[in-house]
Amino acid sequence: MIDGLKIIKLRVIPDDRGRLMEILRRDDGLFQKFGQVYMTTTYPGVVKAWHKHEKQTDNIACVAGMIKMALYDGRPGSPTQKEVNEFHLGVHNPVLVQVPAGIYHGWMGMSLEEAIIINIPTEPYNREQPDEQRLDPHNNDIPYVWKRKDG
Repeated sequence: MIDGLKIIKLRVIPDDRGRLMEILRRDDGLFQKFGQVYMTTTYPGVVKAWHKHEKQTDNIACVAGMIKMALYDGRPGSPTQKEVNEFHLGVHNPVLVQVPAGIYHGWMGMSLEEAIIINIPTEPYNREQPDEQRLDPHNNDIPYVWKRKDG
């Protein structure tokens, strides 16, 4: 697994009224600090990738639908440099993925319905100077192909 990447199984508590899922608590061992919380969605088959941050750590969970998340370690000198990881997140696998700074990441909508993703980054978004570097999802040097695996 990519150095610094952390995955935790999320606790889902169902009852007669519905369910509650804890995503990130300040007493979790992986909690660093709070920047903001935001929700984003991804339509079926759409790829939202690649991007990385120089300062912030992302804490990502998919709370509706399913996504396939891929990560690439392009950090010079990292013990896992050039490693690619892939995870499926969502209603069938409720996990939190903590993405350290410097790791390219993104995802593809895998469910038939719109996927809803919650991110709790360690830094608030700076509209004047965003801490974000982007690559084209399909035309880049990352050894990963965004497609559904059939068979």
